[in-house]
This record gives sequence, structure tokens and C-alpha cells, in this order.
Amino acid sequence: MDFSFDSRTKALVSEMEDFMASHVLPAESVFDDQLAALDDRFAWTRTPVVGELQAEARRRGLWNLFLPVSADPDGVGAGLTNVQYAPLAEISGRSGNLAPAAMNCAAPDTGNMEVLHLFGTPEQKEQWLTPLLAGEIRSGFAMTEPAVASSDATNVETSIVRDGDHYVINGHKWWTTGAMNPDCAVFILMGKTDPEASRHRQQSMILVPRDTPGVEVVRPLEVFGYDDHEHGGHAEIRFTDVRVPVENLIGEEGAGFAIAQARLGPGRIHHCMRSIGMAERAVELMCTRASERVAFGRPLAQQGVVRDWIAQSRVEIEQLRLLVLKTAWLMDTVGTRGAHTEIQAIKIATPQVVQTIVDRAIQAHGAAGVSQDTPLAMMAAGIRTLRLADGPDEVHKNSLAKAELKRFSPAGR
Repeated sequence: MDFSFDSRTKALVSEMEDFMASHVLPAESVFDDQLAALDDRFAWTRTPVVGELQAEARRRGLWNLFLPVSADPDGVGAGLTNVQYAPLAEISGRSGNLAPAAMNCAAPDTGNMEVLHLFGTPEQKEQWLTPLLAGEIRSGFAMTEPAVASSDATNVETSIVRDGDHYVINGHKWWTTGAMNPDCAVFILMGKTDPEASRHRQQSMILVPRDTPGVEVVRPLEVFGYDDHEHGGHAEIRFTDVRVPVENLIGEEGAGFAIAQARLGPGRIHHCMRSIGMAERAVELMCTRASERVAFGRPLAQQGVVRDWIAQSRVEIEQLRLLVLKTAWLMDTVGTRGAHTEIQAIKIATPQVVQTIVDRAIQAHGAAGVSQDTPLAMMAAGIRTLRLADGPDEVHKNSLAKAELKRFSPAGR
């Protein structure tokens, strides 16, 4: 694997770094003020500064960067490889509230756009993918349910029943990301079309316009007290006798589980890429604080324990970056299925390690670290949540261990 960036990546990294320094980071305080002035805090995409950042990102060619070459034969995105996208996503993670959304690279829209691009019909793409790629609408992803352990996606109980030219949907979802944003126009929902089929062929995915009768947003869900507006908020939703045309089915009946796995693989690595950027900013804040703050007669930077935190954090970031880059390279060369083990490994390692790094930075800031005066408290909430999102640590560890055991079993040898 060649770790050097090609000329296009170098140019985009330079453009991205300038965009962050000159526009995104200075806009953070402006965004907070504008968001506080809104009647609906979840309508954050309508703050003037977000529109300004999106226009600037488009002008600079920093738009829809997430779509890889394999998923972008029509040139609707930037057409980058995963290795090319990795440093760009990392840089955006330094300002998770603004940068991904400014470039139209924010979840859950990225995963939903990939699903539509890979599995959608021409009509579905025209109706939903085109405006999503243009940033004209937002979307939601409805898979998790409160009544079942949704870490096992085959558990979902929401029913999708064929009735003539329509499907009728009944179910109870929560943690539907994107649902609270008033610009959210459509959900991709996962439910069961055939409970009697084999375990991984019972599920299907279907498009549900938000304004369809029977769709009831019960309440927003907070994450450690934060509304998570940068992802469009999370919601608990009831679907009661919701009727949508059969043309809204994505792929074929029974393909839902496979589509979910195709969606979650790229999503997991994108989260990890951005998390490394979060860790880099946490280290920067920690070093700045340590250099400026004096305790017991000398700067914190001269305290051995603080130096240990900084050194250990640098080692850990470099380790994570190498593992994520290896995973991105494998996804580019042998596909998501071939990189399955590495995707699990980065999903296990990255949130845990970055959580520790952020915690060190909080500790170095003292009480300021848990206040609203630094981004660290929100970082801590976000990275802790990632140990649950897209599959909890324990599920990935169990699967990874099974693969290792199989390698060294008599049959595996």
C-alpha cells in the first residue's frame, strides 16, 4: 500500500484545509448564535451560515465527496476512492457540526444516497436521489425499534404487507436519524415483507415520504442531553397503516438485510475517518490549554502526566489512521465484503480510543472541559454514542472473534 497522496487528493486536502480555516471554524460561533435564534432548533439547515458554507463548498468542488468511484459511474459525486476520501473526511471531523453538512457529506443522507444510487430505480433516483445530491432536501433512516434488540437487524418487527398496488406499513421505530429536520422529505424504512422466509430474507427496504398519512413523529430523542441537530435529530416514530406505492420498494422483496449491510459498511468507515479528525482537534485543544494554563507554579505542559496524555494520544491517532487507511484500501481493491474484518476492527477500536483521547482533553481543561465553552463535551457525547451506532462494540467483537476462531479451526487450517 502506497501511503502518499496522489495529486488530486493533495489538491483537495489543500482546498479543504483552507476552507476549514477560512470559513468553517470561524462560522462555529456564528452558527451557534443563529441556531439559538431559530424557533425550531432542528431547522438548523435553514440558518444563513449553513447556506453560505454550502455555497462556498460547491464553489470549491468540495461537494458530495463521499460517493466512491465504484458507486459513481454517472459522475454525480466526486468519484473519489475510499483512500482519497479518508483525509478529507478526517479534516471535516474537526468540525462535526458544520463541515460534513456544508459539503453534503452528513449522515444519514450519505448512506441513503448510496442506497438509492446502488439499488434505486431510475424513477426513485429522479424523485429522491437528485434533490438529495443537490442538497435541496434531507432524509431519514428508520431501522431501529424500541421493542426488540435492533443490534440484530433480523429482529425488526415492522410489517410491510402487499395490498394490490400498495404496501401497507405498520410499526414502531426510534432513533430514526434525520427525522426531526423539517427539510427531511423521505425515510428509508426497513421492515419485514415475509416473516416465514429464511432469517436474512425476511426484510425489505422501502421509501416512505414523510408527509404520508399514518406517519407520526412521537418525540425527539436526545443524546446525553444534546439534540444532535447536526444529523437532523433523532426521533421516535409510529407508522400506522401507512400506504405507499409498490414502486417505492428498494430492490426486491427480501433484499433488505443485504442492502443494510451494503449501506452500513461505508457508513462505519466514514464515521471512523471523521472521528480521527475529532481526536486531532481534541489533541490540539489539549496542547493549547497545557501551554497556557499554570498550576502549582508551572505550565500544565511541564507536568509529566499531561505530557504522557499528549504522547499517548499521538501514538493512538497514528495507529488508528493506519488501520482506517488499510481498511479504505481494501474496500477499494477487494470490496466491502473483502474488508469485512477490517471494518469491524476499526469500528471497535476508533470510538473507544477517541473517547479516551477526548476524555484526556477534558481533564486537561478542568471544569471548562465539560462546559459549553469548548466543543469537548459535545465531542464526548458524540463519540460515546458511536460505540452503539451502526452496531454496538460487543456485536462487532463477537463477529470478529468468530472469524478468528474459524481461521484456526481444523477446517480453517
